[in-house]
Amino acid sequence: MITHNQVIRSDVKHHFYQHTFGLAISAICLLFTLGCVQSARVTPQIPAPSAMVNTIAASTTAELRLREDLTALFETPQFDHTLWGIAVRSLDRGEDLYRINDKKLVMPASNMKAVTLAAIAEQLGWDYQFETQLLTHAAIEDGTLSGDLIVRSNGDPSFNRLHGDPVEIFTAWADELKQLGVDIIEGNIVGDDNAFDESTLGAGWAWDYLGYGYAAPIGPLQLYQNIVSLEILPGNTVGEPITVKVSPHYSGLDINILARTGPENSTNTLNLVRLPSRPVLEITGSIPLGSRPVTQTASVPNPTEFFVRNLRAVLNDNGITVRGEAIDIDALVDEGNIQAPRQLLVHHSPPLTETGSVLMMVSQNLYAETFFRTLGSQEGKRTAEAGRNAVRTVMTSWGISPDSYQQYDGSGLSRYNYVTADMLITLLTRMHEDPKHTDAFKATLPIAGLSGSLERRMKGGFAEKNARAKTGSISNVRALSGYVTTRDQELLAFTIIANHFHLPQSVIDGATDLAVERLASFTRH
Repeated sequence: MITHNQVIRSDVKHHFYQHTFGLAISAICLLFTLGCVQSARVTPQIPAPSAMVNTIAASTTAELRLREDLTALFETPQFDHTLWGIAVRSLDRGEDLYRINDKKLVMPASNMKAVTLAAIAEQLGWDYQFETQLLTHAAIEDGTLSGDLIVRSNGDPSFNRLHGDPVEIFTAWADELKQLGVDIIEGNIVGDDNAFDESTLGAGWAWDYLGYGYAAPIGPLQLYQNIVSLEILPGNTVGEPITVKVSPHYSGLDINILARTGPENSTNTLNLVRLPSRPVLEITGSIPLGSRPVTQTASVPNPTEFFVRNLRAVLNDNGITVRGEAIDIDALVDEGNIQAPRQLLVHHSPPLTETGSVLMMVSQNLYAETFFRTLGSQEGKRTAEAGRNAVRTVMTSWGISPDSYQQYDGSGLSRYNYVTADMLITLLTRMHEDPKHTDAFKATLPIAGLSGSLERRMKGGFAEKNARAKTGSISNVRALSGYVTTRDQELLAFTIIANHFHLPQSVIDGATDLAVERLASFTRH
């Protein structure tokens, strides 16, 4: 999954070293990871020049050794069927240190989020905040709001526990409404989701993604990332149906439990299936008898209804009686009087510095799709197409050719997305060199061995607490792009993307992490 990066255990590393490089190359990798002296180094065989880009400037011995080591790492027989797109640039010197297939288009997975974030930061600024309003076209008399309470948002993704408890926000709204004299709402709680178009999925998203939380539907009203948590427990005997606990309430899901309890020590084969725009979630497969509860996240079918149903419940729990229902604005026969109501209160999201950090740290797909649509707001359209045009405008202004990438969604979940390693290096260079972006952008990136999706990777070497990079993962794609500082305090930008492999992801991650360790250990002395 996009947000998941497997831990490279010591036994996996050992397998990787032994079977990918052989004993000699394993020794090289370990020596450089531990920072051992150059005299202990064994020089690997350099591949044919066609594998390297020959336009890199004249090199020092240290640079040649770096390239030899990286080539030995990525061009072993185990990777014969793997397409690597790699670029490394010294940002201090403005020189390219290493490139393989850097002009080839490859699928970036969640590295596409770096493109989306860079574009929205350039267009709207790091202080940008989303806005949610409570509105009405009705009068307040004798403690009663005589009509509907309308909730309208332009895509605030922050109503989730990563930014604080949404129930506390809704409770504060109840208090503010009471201060305005509202004790009873005679009408409905109406969710106005017209800020976005009706497309709730990214282009090219696979249908087998749709039941899971990482493919939550897109809409301007968002609560708990438009997902619910499923706690799945086995039955008491083999063959019994599983049991499922859903939280929070009002998900709108009809859960069809087809999964059963398997024998002890059997494999967990649970699968979540939900077709587009349908509320039925099928849970198939099995979990072993006696196993611990399994937690999955499932996408809700209608984010707008999910939002307003939970809001209605909190208002009722906090002294405001809601006599109407919680409904999507699409359920209204006449939306005419909804378009120009008066504002009762307004809520602002945290700034892009914070929402952008969540996007990158945990690789949050819904945030990316929201940003992507928000990019089109200057065209007056918060659609994926308008967002795509806005990204193209920003990238072109930075000298990035439209031929060097293809973007179909904001998150990288779509397999229609393509970038070149050179394009991402150019973007990383631009973000570093622009004073208004450099600190804010780097602060959003996971740190090796410390935070986000890199918390458990690259521990114990020069890259730990040094490399900052965005991960990426979909089936047969792994990616890592970011920055690392060498032993000489030279800042490098790097992009390492693997496509078309049928190896364990841990093997690809192992090679990638070793490469970043080698960059971190690099010295020109």
